[in-house]
Amino acid sequence: MSTEFNELLPPFGDKSATDKSQIWIIGTREQVLHTINEFYVKRIATDRVKFTPIIPAPFEGKYMSVLVR
Repeated sequence: MSTEFNELLPPFGDKSATDKSQIWIIGTREQVLHTINEFYVKRIATDRVKFTPIIPAPFEGKYMSVLVR
């Protein structure tokens, strides 16, 4: 990244308490559901409630869900 872009980033450690990392899952409905189940089984997500409902993505024929950690 160039210096101009680095200056736009907030200083390291200057995050509010509400900022959380996100994992976006985009694919066919079956792929998204399979990945959600896989993340739960592998304990990447401790509860399926941490995923947003599966919704249509802005890409044709794709769906998405977001895991907020």
